[in-house]
Amino acid sequence: MTTTASRPASTIFRRPRSTEGFWSWITTTDHKKIGIMYGYAAFFFFIIGGIEALLLRIQLAGPNGSFLNAGEYNAMFTTHGVTMIFLFVMPVSAAFFNYLLPLMIGARDVAFPRMNALSWWIFIFGGLFLYSVIFFGDPTPPAGIADSSGAIVAGNLDPTDATLLAGLPDGGWFLYQPNAGPAYSPGTAVDFALIGLQILGIASLISAINFIVTVFNMRAEGMRLLRMPVFVWMTLVVAFLLLFSLPIIAVALFMATFDRQFGTLFFQATGGGDPVLWQHMFWLFGHPEVYILILPAMGIVSEVLPTNSRKPLFGYAAIVFAGAAIAFLGFGVWAHHMFSSGIPAVAQAAFGLSTMTIAVPTGIKIFNWMGTMWGGRLRFNTAMMFSIGFVAMFVIGGLSGVTHSIVPSDWQQTDTYYIVAHFHYVLFGGAIFGLFSGIYYWFPKITGRMLNEKLGKVHFWVQFIGFNLTFAPMHWLGLQGMVRRTWRYAPETGLGPWNLAVTIGAFTIATGVAIFWFNWIYSKRKGEPSGLDPWDARTIEWTIPNPTPAYNFATPPVIHSLDDFWHQKYTEDEEGRPVRKDDADDLVARLDHDGRNPKSPIHMPAPSYFPILMALGLPLIGYGIIYHTTLVGLALLFIGPLITIGALIGWGIEPLEEPEEHQEHGEGGELVGAGAH
Repeated sequence: MTTTASRPASTIFRRPRSTEGFWSWITTTDHKKIGIMYGYAAFFFFIIGGIEALLLRIQLAGPNGSFLNAGEYNAMFTTHGVTMIFLFVMPVSAAFFNYLLPLMIGARDVAFPRMNALSWWIFIFGGLFLYSVIFFGDPTPPAGIADSSGAIVAGNLDPTDATLLAGLPDGGWFLYQPNAGPAYSPGTAVDFALIGLQILGIASLISAINFIVTVFNMRAEGMRLLRMPVFVWMTLVVAFLLLFSLPIIAVALFMATFDRQFGTLFFQATGGGDPVLWQHMFWLFGHPEVYILILPAMGIVSEVLPTNSRKPLFGYAAIVFAGAAIAFLGFGVWAHHMFSSGIPAVAQAAFGLSTMTIAVPTGIKIFNWMGTMWGGRLRFNTAMMFSIGFVAMFVIGGLSGVTHSIVPSDWQQTDTYYIVAHFHYVLFGGAIFGLFSGIYYWFPKITGRMLNEKLGKVHFWVQFIGFNLTFAPMHWLGLQGMVRRTWRYAPETGLGPWNLAVTIGAFTIATGVAIFWFNWIYSKRKGEPSGLDPWDARTIEWTIPNPTPAYNFATPPVIHSLDDFWHQKYTEDEEGRPVRKDDADDLVARLDHDGRNPKSPIHMPAPSYFPILMALGLPLIGYGIIYHTTLVGLALLFIGPLITIGALIGWGIEPLEEPEEHQEHGEGGELVGAGAH
């Protein structure tokens, strides 16, 4: 007789037929597949956003550029900002969260797998809805540009300045009112942006709740809060930031949509509304959003640096509490974006002081990362180089950011390229450098292969040089008076040489990204096999085989300390220095073998069609709102809710287990297939 314990994993863990092939990606509730889909979608949008940036830089490479007209330029910088923030950095962070969070806390999945799938499908439909404006948007050019009181300060634009790409929104990613209101942005382009962002916000809110419940309820035995990896802590902090900031922007988006579609006057000064209210509500979300974008990279760097310094993270508790402090203080600095909007001097002083204060926990993190590397036996692999690059570039971005806390200085810098340089040093030099570090570090966990190190280092240096060539000169351009969001400049300003350098740098970055994609495609197929522990890592996601088995852990782990895996492999000599145990290699080999051969049946979440169906109704509702004055729009306002409500009912009555014929039974009738919780 063949016992369950002796049977190979392929028969102990047998997925239902509905989870194999193409449809497995459509119906999956597996956090790893969802994370992979988030990653690929985010990089697809990254390419789109990058192309938009290159078009902008071609236009500005020399004085009086004519590559784009004014309308096209406005559309490009608007969609570039929206794409990079909401469709790249946030979802690529979600890719890391989805794939790694359960692995790093010893769980087999997130708390609510079907909600996780629902979040993914809402995100992808929201992104597609945003860009469907190209096909369905109204190309009506804006009537003019208004100041904060609603008065037109620039005459009607020439109709030939309308974007050739039908109806792309052109009011900036911040959608300031009343410029993005019905009077000055007629047509439907801004409506697509408002409703699309609302849909994306629903996806993020669902994920935030899911991650919070997962962290608090599904940690492995023995994993106390202060034994969690820093990346898990930053995931938790980001989830709380989303939970408290998204409702604010949701209300603002509802109000702006009602102004445009149903004639309300929330932001219309002529009707008693207040355009500055939009700025307050937007930046009450927008500044916590900065930390939503940067904290995941901080978590990644806090895992990569200790592993490649071959010593513990310096000041673990300080880094954890500094991350929480950044999140808390982030809700109290929003008005430094508004120093030139006419807010009272007392408010300016208060927000200037709070902006200085938030530099303290940020500085703690930087010194802790430096302390981690100090005295370590550093390995300069690609992941480590991107992490060091993150620290260096983020310091520059942080220092330029502190200058914005000085109100007179901020008045001079506002709406100049100095601001563009600052936030790109934070969000590209910071967030994106950190995210690339994580990709190189955890690529073996996803694929079982290593990214090519030679190509990786070429990628790093090309991107590092291109990044600084692009954004360092923007500081000088801004201090020389180059205005943001201007589509051309005169030759006599003398700004041409630095702008040409910036454009060359932008194409250098694009070359670096192309090298990365070649490396990804090549290494995924022909990369060196990684084995179980390629980095001599510290955290428990590296105790299971690569690529990750569908069930994650064959046996639920028990955690005895922070960096539990490292303590299993190392002891200390008489002088307190770490020494690798004699049986460490045997431990790794045993973990690899046992991880591929589970000794008991493992039940996993079942696939479901209902998340995609439920998500599908939301963009239909969005189209219905935009076109509610037409018969098609009214039909969509009926069909969209019908699909969503019907899917919700089906979700509620769907069996928790796969049908019995889709599962495999061993001798004696014991269940050995995958079911659902």
